Amino acid sequence: MRQMTGMLIAMACLSGMLRAQQIEGVRVDDLHMERNGNYLEVRMNVVTDGLQVENNRAVLLTPSIVQEGTDSLALPSIGIYGRTRYYQYVRGEGLLSGPDEDAYRASEMPDTVAYRQIVPYESWMNHSQLGFMRRDFGCCRTLLDEQGFRLDGYHEPWKPVFAYVRPKATGEKVFSLSGSAFVDFPVDQTVIYPDYRRNTTELGRIAATIDSVRGDRDITITSVHLKGYASPEGTYAHNTYLAKERTAALKRHILRLYDFEEETIRTDYEPEDWQGLRRYVEASGLAHRTEILECIDTPLDPDTKERRIRNNYPEDYRFLLRNCYPALRHTDYRIDYTVRHYSDVEEIKRILRTRPQKLSLEEFYLAAQTYEPGSEAFNEVFETAVRMYPDDETVNLNAANTALQRRDLPTASRYLAKSGDSPEATYARGMLAYLAGDIQKARSLWQSALKEGVKQAEEALKQLPH
Repeated sequence: MRQMTGMLIAMACLSGMLRAQQIEGVRVDDLHMERNGNYLEVRMNVVTDGLQVENNRAVLLTPSIVQEGTDSLALPSIGIYGRTRYYQYVRGEGLLSGPDEDAYRASEMPDTVAYRQIVPYESWMNHSQLGFMRRDFGCCRTLLDEQGFRLDGYHEPWKPVFAYVRPKATGEKVFSLSGSAFVDFPVDQTVIYPDYRRNTTELGRIAATIDSVRGDRDITITSVHLKGYASPEGTYAHNTYLAKERTAALKRHILRLYDFEEETIRTDYEPEDWQGLRRYVEASGLAHRTEILECIDTPLDPDTKERRIRNNYPEDYRFLLRNCYPALRHTDYRIDYTVRHYSDVEEIKRILRTRPQKLSLEEFYLAAQTYEPGSEAFNEVFETAVRMYPDDETVNLNAANTALQRRDLPTASRYLAKSGDSPEATYARGMLAYLAGDIQKARSLWQSALKEGVKQAEEALKQLPH
């Protein structure tokens, strides 16, 4: 799994202002360490207003960039020379630390030295400290005393690493399109008349669904499922006959229009759509809504239930007969089809723009790899994928990561609710907590993710305050 870095979540400025630190007679304040490309700049004020240097003494103040146990780099020193030492070193033997030293005669020493140095940046300088040393010298360069302190130095701003998950490769790419059609039949008949009432529209709805995939050379229709329903009025036995035969009539109609093998179209039927009736009544304002629902839910046979509703609540029944029952006479249909696999990423990206519903999750992932993580194009790939596969845990996790990268926390939270309980999802929830300011929760989640093998969690935990 390839790691993808996200946008900066630290401050844009890489430096931090520190409180003053001091040793005898000298203190440092306003320290800034900032990186600019291949260089690191060190700026600070070295305050010497309490420094006393005797005539025969010299004081050398040396900053350095220090990485504990790894490396260090001494920066040019500040030399303060008493009168005798000034003539000995500056005018005679040379400066204590070499020609780059910033040397002052003690009597002319300013109260504050605005110190600034630029050095080539090296990777070890990340998380380094600034060391500051005072050394006192006597004659003949004799070291008499030394003391120092360290300040927090340079830290690269953290670039969160998001744990994107590559979807598992699938075998055959199986998709489906579904809908409902309300084909009208004359009373008690099972023959389809295409021009009868609204049949032109309803039959066209089914044909349009089939045509939307049938003409694509990448697609193979594997089956067409039809399930017919009748409404509850009349006897259950008669409605069984109507639902079965009307569904069969629709199958014959489709076979006349398309060159499908007969076994491609599979049929089923439900004599009376009581579930549809119940949903309608529950959402209605019928005067006897509660009583009718209780009747529907009883274990009585369908004919008895239908008769009780008709006899006990005649006004409500007439309303249902007129406004609900026609919609209960419908045919649900589903077109199952397969799509060939794509291996050419450019072809995948073209299809992504035109027919994204033809792509598998793995193909979406392959397209995303060609874009810069966090870029608009990168995010769009995963946003499209989650629209095509709204209930898939992996695609919801990847979409959550893109939302976290752009700090869209409400959207990330919504996707994470459907991301499952994988270690990577735990890590992402930790990132959500971190960005929301809940450090304790972020720590707990990242520790769990690390135990489960998410390597990104190790670096993330280092960013949290101890």
